[in-house]
Amino acid sequence: MQTANLMVSVNPATGERLAEVAAHSSTEAGDRLVRCREAFRAWSRRPVDERAPVLARVGALVRKRRDELARLATLEMGKTIVAAEAEVEKCAWVCDHYAANAAAMLAPEPITTDASDSHVRFDPLGVVLAIMPWNFPYWQAFRAAVPALAAGNTVALKHASNVTGCALAMERLWRDAGLPEDAFTVLLVQGAEASALAAHTAVAAVTLTGSEPAGASVAAIAGRALKKVVLELGGSDPFIVLADADVTYAARQAAAARVINNGESCIAAKRFIVVESVADAFEEALAESLRALRVGDPLDRATDVGPLARPDLVDELERQVERSLAKGARLVLGGRRLPGPGNLFPPTLLTRVSPGMPAFDEETFGPLAAVTRARDAADAVALANRSRFGLGASVWTADVEAALELAAKLEAGAVFVNATVRSDPRLPFGGIKRSGHGRELGSFGIREFVNVKTVWVA
Repeated sequence: MQTANLMVSVNPATGERLAEVAAHSSTEAGDRLVRCREAFRAWSRRPVDERAPVLARVGALVRKRRDELARLATLEMGKTIVAAEAEVEKCAWVCDHYAANAAAMLAPEPITTDASDSHVRFDPLGVVLAIMPWNFPYWQAFRAAVPALAAGNTVALKHASNVTGCALAMERLWRDAGLPEDAFTVLLVQGAEASALAAHTAVAAVTLTGSEPAGASVAAIAGRALKKVVLELGGSDPFIVLADADVTYAARQAAAARVINNGESCIAAKRFIVVESVADAFEEALAESLRALRVGDPLDRATDVGPLARPDLVDELERQVERSLAKGARLVLGGRRLPGPGNLFPPTLLTRVSPGMPAFDEETFGPLAAVTRARDAADAVALANRSRFGLGASVWTADVEAALELAAKLEAGAVFVNATVRSDPRLPFGGIKRSGHGRELGSFGIREFVNVKTVWVA
């Protein structure tokens, strides 16, 4: 939340103001970027074997401070405390992964030519501006920052204004772990000013996780300045259930995949595309699983679904349900906000959803599951691809070989067979189409923000 020149954190479970922090002026933000560039000179000169221990120390600190970090995320954006703790642990994992593997990922690669020596080396670029959202306030910042820092870049984080406390907590973590001052710096600026930061001369490259409009705006500004950009934008991930799937198991996994992070996740399953012959059984089992979920106080460990992060997100989800019903969808359960304080929206199930309805065409950011029926596997893939998004997809079937053939046809950055879509430090993560471009994580992610430099010795 933004008020005048303040960054305001509000507890979405109660509406209570948690904190107010003064925003940086344009001059202050620019000065911070310049200092971040100055820090790059020293940090980039350190060999990767000296950078890696800093990553390891951050991972250890993250684990040590897990409880306080998790509670802060729950208070600021409403995720359940169990989910927040898991997110913090994952941040420690990505630190450990790059501390152990960055040297091998960045090692020069020899190429046989007619030169006496020819090889490719991977040198850092400079300041990476990371524009990050609120829904995974630690993980999304860590998965962008850790490989960038491991490669020798420095990072300037422009975080969402409603998780300013989380942003500042990360800044303290890096400082306390021994990262040079200003090598990870937080820019407290209003959202409307974030895109302009990409044009700053101190910024070498930009990574953004967020909405399509934000991605297009930042990409246009960075493009005019000829700067590298990685975009991880929205998703409307298909969850394909074929006729030979274990329907009961798939339905339980579907419920979990839809309400992960209160349903506020780009890689949450959103469109459940089910072959007609098992659709009735799947819908019944999915409804049963969703009904069993407990909605309420995110600090209560028994809670499965907490509040949405902001009131306007509840408004939008209600509108998407109402517009889909008006076009012929069927409401099985949920559909409207719960009474009382907080931004609580119950798990919601729509069936008979088809292309042309908001529940099919748009990204739904909340616990709304939309079931669409397909004639067969080929029709299911066609429906899955009938989306402007292309982030992740999952296929549920007893025939793994058939699933692998379908994986080649699905328009997505990741396909999971008999498992829910997730990000993993060991694997590249990112999408195609309106879900963005470029990759985070894995060896591909660490090489997004490097100069792939050819060296030739005659």
